[in-house]
Amino acid sequence: MAHAAPAPGGIPRRAPAPEVQAGTSPDRRRTPDVLGARTHRIARIAVPVVLALVYGYWVAADNRAGGPITGWNLLLGFVSALVFAVVCIALLALAPRMIREVHALLWTAFVGIAFGFLYSQSGHSILRSILMSALIAGATFVVFFYRYYTREDAFGRRIR
Repeated sequence: MAHAAPAPGGIPRRAPAPEVQAGTSPDRRRTPDVLGARTHRIARIAVPVVLALVYGYWVAADNRAGGPITGWNLLLGFVSALVFAVVCIALLALAPRMIREVHALLWTAFVGIAFGFLYSQSGHSILRSILMSALIAGATFVVFFYRYYTREDAFGRRIR
């Protein structure tokens, strides 16, 4: 049995831990910003644009179904990307000003419509596209409503 030998004079006494009341620490008010304000402004536009380009490519690829790339196929992809980017940027600007239920419904409608259009381009029937879109939109509503319900008050302001 090898144990460390006790230090002469016994166990050193520690200073008592300071008592801290909940919510009074200045460090608990806000999470640290890893990136600067300029980076956040750029990302607010760049992220929807990149997502829109991926979405537009995906729509065009699903539409052509492995066939040759045509001008109409490229036009469909670019128009889809443009509409996706504009609606996404508008939602990022307007949705946080809404109450939490409407906030969740706006994002649910956006995700449901975007997924439904993308799914319909792969050649499935319109009924199946609507059903799959409704399932995705329902799951999206549950997730977003829970997120906004736990992080916002009834007027849509973030709880700090």
